[in-house]
Amino acid sequence: MFDNLMLKLDEVVTGILGEWDILTTLILGSIICFFIYNVLSSRDPDAHPMLLARQAQASPVRQEGESAVFRSQSAPHGMPLNSGLNVKDPGDSKWSRGRDGDLRDVWRRVVTGKLDKDGKETGEKGKIFTILGSEKVIEHELADINRQINLIGQSIKQNGGKNVAVYLPNSVELLATLFACAFYDLTAILVPYDLPIKKIISLLHESKADTVVAAVGSFPFGVMTKSYPALKQLIWVVDEGSKHMDWNEVPKGTGGPVNVSTWQEIVQDAAPSAGTDLPVINRNVPLTKVLAFSPSSKLVEYSQANIIAGTAGQLSSVPTSQRFTPADLFLPVDSLTNIYALVLTLAALYSNSSVALNSVAGKSPDLVLATKGVAPTVIVTSPEVLSKVLSEAKARMASPIYKIVHWFQTRALIEDGSMPNSTIFSRPFDSLRPKLGSGISKLRTIYISEQIEEQSTHLSAQNLSDLRIYTGARIIYALASPLVAGAVTQTSVFDYRVDQMEKRSHLGAPTTCVELFFKDKGQYTTTEIASQGEIYARGPAVVGEEADLGIIGKMKEDFTLSVQPF
Repeated sequence: MFDNLMLKLDEVVTGILGEWDILTTLILGSIICFFIYNVLSSRDPDAHPMLLARQAQASPVRQEGESAVFRSQSAPHGMPLNSGLNVKDPGDSKWSRGRDGDLRDVWRRVVTGKLDKDGKETGEKGKIFTILGSEKVIEHELADINRQINLIGQSIKQNGGKNVAVYLPNSVELLATLFACAFYDLTAILVPYDLPIKKIISLLHESKADTVVAAVGSFPFGVMTKSYPALKQLIWVVDEGSKHMDWNEVPKGTGGPVNVSTWQEIVQDAAPSAGTDLPVINRNVPLTKVLAFSPSSKLVEYSQANIIAGTAGQLSSVPTSQRFTPADLFLPVDSLTNIYALVLTLAALYSNSSVALNSVAGKSPDLVLATKGVAPTVIVTSPEVLSKVLSEAKARMASPIYKIVHWFQTRALIEDGSMPNSTIFSRPFDSLRPKLGSGISKLRTIYISEQIEEQSTHLSAQNLSDLRIYTGARIIYALASPLVAGAVTQTSVFDYRVDQMEKRSHLGAPTTCVELFFKDKGQYTTTEIASQGEIYARGPAVVGEEADLGIIGKMKEDFTLSVQPF
């Protein structure tokens, strides 16, 4: 029996070896190489699949005509939503719960630097940069910005200002004015930049501004004073090329007692020792609000509690390994008058990350040009900007060989659940990828938001997957509303899944400072198997604590939000 078995085995081996040729060698070699590649390239997924299978938590009961209330898994029912930064004053026990904080605490953290677990200063501080063109990058001393905050705040208050309209592109002066308003009990009004003069005047009337901080020459002074007599004070922010001109002079015939000054003169005319120390905080004085305008030009009043809750939500809604750190350089490519971009910037500042500001940031800048001169690790931008980046990258990387490489990288994302590594096969195409930043790209995270009330471009899950491969960065895709500071919902940073049946990506689960539910509307009603209807948001980051977002949505099986076109 054994001899017969060995004889048959010998015949099989002899037959195989007798017919062996170069084709057989190639086939066997390919199989071995494929096996070795899978062994060497296999990695654990970035997130356990079960964490992506159920991304939000539903309340056990619901009201008639409404769905269950959905919350982030990090803010379960029975616990309060995240409302603040847990700020602890000197002498507070490290075991006690800290204050929620306000905008003044954000800047104080920037100045003092990172704190360790025991509340002691580590000496790690972020930096603030201004990008001028593609070559020049200016680093601002925190002490100088601190002084500007004090002197500008004092000047506005001494001249009777109360409601301060900020009409500036992304700049250090915009942030300094915002913090000056917080420290000196002034109301900041964020006016979208680069608008027609008639529109600017209309927004000033609606917001009842008495002081304007604006880029020099951004609107005609004579038209402004004639059309808006309530203006008491105007502070021009003068660029380097216009400093030789006298911007304090009030043209004849304009009428109205308007106090005109320049930012630079207010700062330079003061004594060197003036304004070095921040004012003492009086906790008994009510906090002022921050006013901004929605994409449809509706005035929205945010309390500082709203903004701080939104900031805290951004800090706690991502895994610890992906949060802002002092090693990060954050670049807002969207305008800071957009409350979502502003909240992320505040989150970066509070985390002592470095921040770079570029005046070209706005609705649809060129992302490659906007990132020149620095090497950002985290950016926030709009779907329109990334849609352009995607289309240009696809046109450059359309060769059949790259499509094979792209297939393997997509497979690593979707099936393995991990960001693809750079390999000897992908490196030859690195020069064709979007060049986001100077030198070797360090970009690790891209924040994108779909804005309600705005006809924004909608990205599909496949678009997001391709962008992850082209840029090498993880992507957080959020739903933003003018009635919510920060994001309403946002995708998990480790959610790389692609549903080919969907024309637009889902928008993730609620952040830790917001809960949402649906109210029945028309054909969109909640049943035992589906939660859908008009979306309502509730929580400390929501203006008025609860708001109707005005769009239709539903919860998918994995408890991520899908919305109807708006």
